[in-house]
Amino acid sequence: MSQWSLIYEDFEPTKEKRREALCTLGNGYFATRGAAPEVDANDVHYPGTYLAGGYNRLVSRIAGRDVENEDLVNMPNWLPLTFRRVGGAWFDLQQVEVLAYRQELDLKQGVLLRNLRFKDAQGHVTRLASRCLVHMQQPHLAALETTLTAENWSGRIEIRTALDGRIINDGVARYRGLGNRHLEWLETRLLDAETLLLRVRTSQSHIEVVQAAATRLWANDQPLAGERQAREEPGYIGQLIALDIAEETPLVIEKIVSLHSSKDRATSECGLEAVESIARAGRFRDLLQSHVLAWGHLWGRFDMGLGMREPEPGLTTVLVLRLHIFHLLQTVSLHTMDLDAGVPARGLHGEAYRGHVFWDELFIFPFLSLRLPEITRALLMYRYRRLDEARAAARKAGYDGAMYPWQSGSDGREETQRLHLNPKSGRWISDKSNLQRHVNAAIAYNVWQYFQVTQDMEFLSFYGAVMILEVARFWASMATYNEELERYEILGVMGPDEYHDAYPDSERPGLDNNAYTNVMAVWVLCRALEVLDLLPRERRQELSETLALRQEELERWDDVSRRMRVVFHDDGIISQFEHYERLQEFDWDGYRKKYGDIQRLDRVLDAEDDTPNRYQVSKQADVLMLFYLFSSEELGDIFRRLDYPFEYDTIPKNIDYYLKRTSHGSTLSRVTHSWVLARSDREGSWRLFAEALMSDVEDIQDGTTPEGIHLGAMASTVDMMQRAYTGIEVRGGVLWLNPRLPRTIENLCLHVHYRDKSLTLTISGDLLTVEVAGVTPELIKIGFKNDIHELRHGQTKEFTL
Repeated sequence: MSQWSLIYEDFEPTKEKRREALCTLGNGYFATRGAAPEVDANDVHYPGTYLAGGYNRLVSRIAGRDVENEDLVNMPNWLPLTFRRVGGAWFDLQQVEVLAYRQELDLKQGVLLRNLRFKDAQGHVTRLASRCLVHMQQPHLAALETTLTAENWSGRIEIRTALDGRIINDGVARYRGLGNRHLEWLETRLLDAETLLLRVRTSQSHIEVVQAAATRLWANDQPLAGERQAREEPGYIGQLIALDIAEETPLVIEKIVSLHSSKDRATSECGLEAVESIARAGRFRDLLQSHVLAWGHLWGRFDMGLGMREPEPGLTTVLVLRLHIFHLLQTVSLHTMDLDAGVPARGLHGEAYRGHVFWDELFIFPFLSLRLPEITRALLMYRYRRLDEARAAARKAGYDGAMYPWQSGSDGREETQRLHLNPKSGRWISDKSNLQRHVNAAIAYNVWQYFQVTQDMEFLSFYGAVMILEVARFWASMATYNEELERYEILGVMGPDEYHDAYPDSERPGLDNNAYTNVMAVWVLCRALEVLDLLPRERRQELSETLALRQEELERWDDVSRRMRVVFHDDGIISQFEHYERLQEFDWDGYRKKYGDIQRLDRVLDAEDDTPNRYQVSKQADVLMLFYLFSSEELGDIFRRLDYPFEYDTIPKNIDYYLKRTSHGSTLSRVTHSWVLARSDREGSWRLFAEALMSDVEDIQDGTTPEGIHLGAMASTVDMMQRAYTGIEVRGGVLWLNPRLPRTIENLCLHVHYRDKSLTLTISGDLLTVEVAGVTPELIKIGFKNDIHELRHGQTKEFTL
C-alpha cells in the first residue's frame, strides 16, 4: 500500500460489495459505486449511482398496514461496458482464469484503476486496463476508459455499451419485500452514431434524470468506427459494436457520460443540458487533466501531514485517514454549495438508512468548518429551508418552536420508519427512534459552532439565529415543571444510546430526564439568549417581532436554563436517564462467550425474546457525548448554572462507568469514546481510535459497509486528528490549542481556516508552531494554556508543550 492508494491484488467475490462501496467515485452532485462496468446487480456485485437529494416515496404493505418510505433512489447505471469474442461468452471474471489482478483507488487523483490479465476456456490471453472517474470540476460528467490488449490472438470482437434504467433499490437485504421500483422510463434515443440518451423520472417526486453516453474507439490514437447496432427497450438503450482486434495492438474504448436532472439550477431543460454537456466534454485524457487539477486543489486544503514513530504494515493510518477525507469530499464538495442537499449518514455510497440525514452532521461539520466553511454554510441551509416543516411538526406534537425530524429526506418531514426488520430474528419490530429529540440540539449546536469559527454575522442574522431561537422555544415548551422538585423535566424521549426506548415492561414509549437531552436543552436556551444580544439592534427587533418573542417568554427560557433537572446516582454518576440505576447489570462475559460479537446487542437480545431496556447497556456514548462536545470548563459553567456539583473527578468517573457498559454497536461509538479518553488515557484513546479507523475498510460490523460507508465515523476519525489531539476549541472568540499527541504519532501538521485566516499548525516533539496567513488586517486570538496571544497575517508563534 502507498500513502495515497487503496489497492486490492486479488478478486474475492464475498468482499466485492464492500470494495464497491469503498471504491465509490463522486463529486458531491452524484456518486457511482466502484462496480466493474461488465457486471449487473447480483449476489456478488451491486452497481449504484446516487444523486444528491434524489429521493422518492413508495408505499409498502407491512404486517397488515400501509407503510410509506422515502428512499435515495438508485439512478440509471451508466457504467455498462463489456466485450466478447464473436460467438463467445460475454466477459465474466468468475468464468475465466485470472492470471493477474490489481484494483487501485488513487485518492490523490480521484481515479479508480483496474488491471487484469486472464485466459479464457480456449486459451486466449487478454489484458484489460481501465480508468474511471466522476469529474470533480465538472459535476455533470463521468468517464470510463478501457484498454484491451490481445496477447496471443487476433479476431473479431463485440463491445456492448449501454445506459440501464431498469434499476431498482435492492442494495439492503432487510428492505427487500418493500416497494423498490422508483424509476419510470420516459425516453431512449440515439443522438448520433456514437451517443446514447436515456431519460427517466422518479414515480412520486417526479425528478427527471437524463444521461447521455458517447462511446468511442481508438487504436494508436486514431479513431475506429466499427459496425454499430442499437438495442432499445423500455428503460434501456445499448449498442453492439463489432470490429477486429489485432494481437498486441491495444484497443482503447472511451465512454464519456453526462448526467443532468430537473433539480439542476441555471438550466432550460435537463435533456438539452445533457446533450450539450456530452457534446462539449472532449476526450478522456482532457477530462482526466482537469479532474486531477480539481482534486489537487482540494487536497491542498484538506490533507494533513502525519508522522508515525514506527512503520505500519498494510493499511496505514495516513492512508485510511485520506480515504475518509476522500469519501467525505465525494459526498459534500464545492458543488454542494449550489445544491439543496443534506449529508446522508451513509454518504452517496449505498442505500442503508434509505439515504436519510440524521444527526451525523454533528460529527462531520467540525472538520469542514475548519477547512472550507462555505460547505458547512450550504449544508446548514438545508436545515433552514426545512424550518417551516419542523415548526409544523412541533405544533402537531403539541409544542412550540421547531421540532426537526430524527431522519430527514427531501422536504424535512419525519422519515423514521415505524417498523424495522431484525435480521437475526427475522421479525419486524417497533421503531421508536423518532423520539431522539436531541437532533434539535445538534442542529442548534452546529449553527453556533459554525458562527464561532467564521464569525459569519450575515448567516447568523438571517438564517442561523432563527433556527437557534425556534429550537430553544421547542425545548422550553417541552420542559414540564415538577413543583415537588422545583425543577423542569423533559419526559418521554430517547437519548443517543438507542438501546433504550422505554422503561422495562412499560407501554409508554420514551424515557424521562435523559441527561444528555436535558443538558443540551439548557445549552441551547443559553445560546438563544446570547444570540439575541449578539444581533444588531435592528435585526433583533425584526426577529423579535416576526417570531412574537415576548419578554415573559425570554424569562421562562432563563428560568428553565437554571432549573433543569439532571439525575445522579452512585455518588456523582450522571444517570443516563431517571431510574437508570434500577436496571439490571448485564452478563457481558457470558454473552461474549455465547455469541462472540455482541456489538448489536439489541438484535441479539430480541432474538432471545429479551430487550436492552432491562439492562445497563449502551449502544454508543450517551452521557459521555457531553464530554465529547464540551470542555470541562464549559460543562462546569452549565452545572453551576443548574446548581449541581461538577467535581474534578466527575468526567473520569463517568467515563469509566459508562465505557464498561457500552457494546459499541454504532460506528460512532469508538471514536467518541476515544475522544473523551484523549487526555486521561492516551493508550486507551489510541486503541479505540485505531478500531474506529478501520470500521469500514475492515467492515467491523460484519456486512454493513457494502450498504454504504459510515460518513460520520469517517469524518470524526479525521476530526480526532484535527481537534482532539491538537486540543482545538473555539470559545469566547478565542481559538484554544492544547496538543496532546498519542505516543504513536511523532509529528502532525495541518492547515485550518479560522475567521478569514489560514493557520498552519505543526506539532513536533515538545514544540507547537502556529503560522498565520490571510488578507485581512484583523487580529485573531490564540489561547495556549492560560494565556491569550494576538496574531495577525504573516506572524509565526512557537509554544513549548
